[in-house]
Amino acid sequence: MLPRPIVFFTILLFSSCAFADQKETVENLQIIKADGERLHYHIELADTDYSRRKGLMHRRSLAPDHGMLLAYPKPEMVAIWMKNTHIPLDIIYINRRGEITQINTAAIPHDLTALPSHTPTLAVLELNAGEVERQDIKVGDKVIHPIFAD
Repeated sequence: MLPRPIVFFTILLFSSCAFADQKETVENLQIIKADGERLHYHIELADTDYSRRKGLMHRRSLAPDHGMLLAYPKPEMVAIWMKNTHIPLDIIYINRRGEITQINTAAIPHDLTALPSHTPTLAVLELNAGEVERQDIKVGDKVIHPIFAD
């Protein structure tokens, strides 16, 4: 029988290796604005507890037309923070129908302030800070991705 510290270290090592091997899925996502214009993004889908917690932490850059979609199993009240996140982000909260319900722009890197949703949220889209203003994305715009009901 191994001493407890060795057993704990061994479990921790194998758990870390399993997480290190996980790769986020890259998919396409569209935002349809009120005027009908379609915006196209390449997103990483974070649909596990681990990938949602990790989010964009420790990243140094994000391509202009890329982002991360944090997808939850069911609509719930969520809160995002910027711990260990080096990139300023626009945070977009989306309901189960794919409607944008809330937007927080220019979340500050490394800020530990929680940015909570005000309504039940099925997903959160993280884009480079300034993207919401640059593209004139608004509450009520529609997000198209397979996780949202029609």
